[in-house]
Amino acid sequence: MNPVRLGIFGGTFDPPHLGHLILAAEAQAQLKLEKVLFVLTANPPHKRGNQFAPVADRIAMVESAIKGQSIFELSRVDIDRPGPHYTLDTMKILRKENPDTTLVYLIGGDSLRDLPEWDRPREFIAACSAIGVMRRPRTRIDLDDLEKTLPGLSAKLEFVDAPLLEISSSEIRERIRDGGHYRFYLPGAVYEIIRQRGLYK
Repeated sequence: MNPVRLGIFGGTFDPPHLGHLILAAEAQAQLKLEKVLFVLTANPPHKRGNQFAPVADRIAMVESAIKGQSIFELSRVDIDRPGPHYTLDTMKILRKENPDTTLVYLIGGDSLRDLPEWDRPREFIAACSAIGVMRRPRTRIDLDDLEKTLPGLSAKLEFVDAPLLEISSSEIRERIRDGGHYRFYLPGAVYEIIRQRGLYK
């Protein structure tokens, strides 16, 4: 039997929006993943100094966004331990918890391009069974150059053809602060949490 394939989708999810769900669903289908874990990063080291919604609110939003979807699950691996949360450490913990599982870390094309700047990128690549790259149509990636910098990377890559979605959490937060329209960028339950708790004002 082939090992179970588990997708790892990390982010601050501040807030989780429809783009996150669409990309995760495309990755699940195209990469034949049993499930996609939403790894909510409470304290990302590359975003030090940023202001985030409280972790409890982000947990509630992710849980409401994926409720009833058996292919999605919230992981607490970066919630129940102190930060900062480096991706390599996250993957090592998940590997220990899932020793016989194929772990596919999901990233966008821009993150793949910046991979050499990550903390311990070679160790991160080694910790992944595969790296699923959600490639938007206009993303340009120089794989030859990346392979020279990080030998063995190309063999780990699996590409997902993702729709071009001009949705970002930062834009949604900005729209909320400015009193603009944002309702239809979000799952209905996430919108209600933001509205009821007065987030991002």
